[in-house]
Amino acid sequence: MLTFVGLGLYDERSITVEGREALRAADRAFAEFYTSKLVGATVEELESNHDIEIEVRDRAGVEQDPDPILDAAEAGDAVFLTAGDTMVSTTHVDLRLRAHERGIDTRVIHGVTAQSAASGLTGLQNYRFGKATTLPFEYAHGAEGVPDSVVETIRANRERGLHTLVYLDIKAEREEYMTADVAAEQFAAEFGEDLGVVVARAGSPDPLVAADRIDALAERSFGDPLHLLVIPGDLHHIEADALEALGGAPSELLDPV
Repeated sequence: MLTFVGLGLYDERSITVEGREALRAADRAFAEFYTSKLVGATVEELESNHDIEIEVRDRAGVEQDPDPILDAAEAGDAVFLTAGDTMVSTTHVDLRLRAHERGIDTRVIHGVTAQSAASGLTGLQNYRFGKATTLPFEYAHGAEGVPDSVVETIRANRERGLHTLVYLDIKAEREEYMTADVAAEQFAAEFGEDLGVVVARAGSPDPLVAADRIDALAERSFGDPLHLLVIPGDLHHIEADALEALGGAPSELLDPV
């Protein structure tokens, strides 16, 4: 059996009860933290809390050399851990399909997602979000500013009145996490006068929500990672009230429909 377990958003306690039970009962445990990571817990803290050794695999160790994971699942019960929810990345889907090709049973135990947390913390209704996008570091896409594909996604969502969740680039192996002020600075040229919403440290004891003009957000600091940025579309009056009450949005930026 190969069980995919989402660890949730912040630390060793963010896992669900079902996920914790599966992890503690496993013969072997593997994890990857290149797509995201728990900023509130080390691997050692995870191991201590759940009383199991965890082998962390890099991208090549999951995508190009998955046999140690599959061999362990073929011989007994193996768990594959990821931050947030599992199966969000195509890497994980590919690993599950490889297991099926070898006749290995699989199951999925979900964790809290950044998208659901962003909706819950901001008061923006989850069914009013359109396609999400990721803002990469400028060096990662080889050009200055925001890639055209990201701008086009935001514009297409806004034409439909929908909010856009912007994931900010993570280079976990380098301990490098894009912050919301850096993202807002990049977006200022296109959307500087528009409303933006920062979500920082979702799932932690001290999450932060801040709503303001995007060019104003570029001048602020939001503390430790991880950060997300939401660019709202049309606002329901309850969403507008929530952004003002929970995120400090200036009333002049709120025009509910």
